[in-house]
Amino acid sequence: MNPKLQRKIEHLENIERFPAEELFKFIQLNKEDELLDLGAGTGYISFSFAKYVKKVVAFDYDNDILQYLELKAKEKGITNIETTAANFKEMPLENERFEKAVASISLHEVQPLSLVLDEIHRVLKDKGIFLCIELEKTEMTNAPRVSSKEMEEEIVKAGFSVIDTLHPPTQVANQPVYIIIAQKKGY
Repeated sequence: MNPKLQRKIEHLENIERFPAEELFKFIQLNKEDELLDLGAGTGYISFSFAKYVKKVVAFDYDNDILQYLELKAKEKGITNIETTAANFKEMPLENERFEKAVASISLHEVQPLSLVLDEIHRVLKDKGIFLCIELEKTEMTNAPRVSSKEMEEEIVKAGFSVIDTLHPPTQVANQPVYIIIAQKKGY
């Protein structure tokens, strides 16, 4: 494994964050669901959610990291995770395929944000649930961030209804986070 990939994996595996299982109180999973894990990385969300749904599509732009995720899934005996490496703004996924989509600390670097939100909207079924976990923008931050207010506005513009926005006390990498629960409007 190349050293750069090894460092990225170590960073992703050791980042301080709340347990993925805590997200279950915000999203109801069913055995028939297909779930999109956008920005899957090393599988933090994918592995926790896989046992509760029919299939997880672990989506990331980094094919090498997804190969690592596939290896870990095989080691864990998890067979219902499918990986897809591509650009968030042009997902090679079918329209209205997923009941649920989760983007965990993965949208803050995508510009323009509207393109990826339009794609999430496109691949979700009517009344599908979108769970967005993101780092809050503060005055102290100089890295790319999207404030919860701006994210809410962009999510609504993309055709979702915001069900709730939460600011949990738990931090990720010593930074405040927010969770937005949104639903694709049924037509």
